[in-house]
Amino acid sequence: MSEITSLEPRIVWEQFDAITRVPRPSKKEAQIIDYLVGFAREHGIEYQKDAIGNVVMRKPATPGFEDRPTVILQAHMDMVCEKNSDVEFDFEHDAIRTHIDGGWVRAEGTTLGADCGIGMAAALAVMIDPAVEHGPVEALFTVDEETGLTGAFELGEGMLTGKYLVNLDSEDEGEIFIGCAGGIDTVATFRYTTEPAPANYTFYRVDVSDLLGGHSGDDIDKGRVNSNKTVARLLWDGMQSFELRLSYFSGGNLRNAIPREAYAVFGIPTRFKSDFEKRYALFAEDLAAEFRLREPNFRITLNEMPAVDRVIDARTQFGLVYALVGVPNGVVAMSQAVPGLVETSTNLASVKFEGDDRIVVTSSQRSSVESAKTYVMQMVESVFALAGADVAHSDGYPGWTPDPQSKLLEITVEAYRRLFATEPKVRAIHAGLECGLFLEKYPDLEMVSFGPTLRGVHSPDERLEIATVPKFWDLLLEVLRRIE
Repeated sequence: MSEITSLEPRIVWEQFDAITRVPRPSKKEAQIIDYLVGFAREHGIEYQKDAIGNVVMRKPATPGFEDRPTVILQAHMDMVCEKNSDVEFDFEHDAIRTHIDGGWVRAEGTTLGADCGIGMAAALAVMIDPAVEHGPVEALFTVDEETGLTGAFELGEGMLTGKYLVNLDSEDEGEIFIGCAGGIDTVATFRYTTEPAPANYTFYRVDVSDLLGGHSGDDIDKGRVNSNKTVARLLWDGMQSFELRLSYFSGGNLRNAIPREAYAVFGIPTRFKSDFEKRYALFAEDLAAEFRLREPNFRITLNEMPAVDRVIDARTQFGLVYALVGVPNGVVAMSQAVPGLVETSTNLASVKFEGDDRIVVTSSQRSSVESAKTYVMQMVESVFALAGADVAHSDGYPGWTPDPQSKLLEITVEAYRRLFATEPKVRAIHAGLECGLFLEKYPDLEMVSFGPTLRGVHSPDERLEIATVPKFWDLLLEVLRRIE
């Protein structure tokens, strides 16, 4: 067992430690599904698994609480799998290596998986802790939240019977969420051919790294630098002045993570070598100055490479680089209804060469206003279509409209006041949650979302604040005790 199992409340940390030992990448949740089914069988808990792999466990009311309404505790199984480029780690086989760092729990060079592993841990702890007082409880664990909300989309019939749902996938202790943005993905595919690399060219590899990255919903308003946009800026400049020819580009990984690293391989006529390297040095200085308050660890490096055999055709290169520079990225609009809330945003998530003839660019758009979500998607599509790409979209997912009159919200706010003698913040979140999809299937549900404090989510800097976990647990128990 890890050192984190000595933390309090131990029953929660023990469950979290066990979860970190089970690989659970999005769309590859077989091992964590088996773990949950085994957990239910080991503890004599009634459970049900639907066709897509979602698991629900059911626990009867404790004595004296039999007449209470059923409460659903909900968390997702999968985790974002991001690591630093110098870390050897296989997310499909290796256990997360956790450690305590001051007041935080972190992983060694990878995402921690506290999103949403700590929510899962709390729900499992409720299932086995005999001291918890509650009415009937259902604990729902969904698959593939991070890359498609597949579990929520395809939730099986009859999986839920509860009236209230507590989503355990929030990241700010002291805040109770009652609404979230909807989202859609836009994927642009460039078809390219290759041609022999021109003679008398010097080739380079440029790398952008050590950016903060983060969650493309929660962190999009923090001014985090996008590695794909940054590399594209250098390529654009080289095309104007130095007859640059592109051979390869790779950046980012996940649709819902702000990309932290990217690189490109390209060539410059050897006669421009000295001028280009001087220009690059000035470019790197300018970027460091531009980013210094937002990205303290930003790195950009240029290394001469052995000559490459082939480059992509000039037409595709032009369309790709101009589209990457021109496509919107970051906050598009702030909410006029909720001060400080991002209304609409877009994230240029990844650029990947796939096969021998395709470059796939993935982006994601979010908004709490459905028409604005459609508009920003149209903006992104228009840029890529004009650049010659084929554009497709995911099905998208709905937002969760706040209900400030909810009885469950009233109970949760009062529980927080009673426990901590302070007023919690009630707010909506720009990140996507599964709650909007649950409402489509169960329109009478009342829902809230809360959790302990997480930072650096969807990046190897992900960390969980230790002091907030007891408060998260105490609030959950108090809400369960007070619902009637």
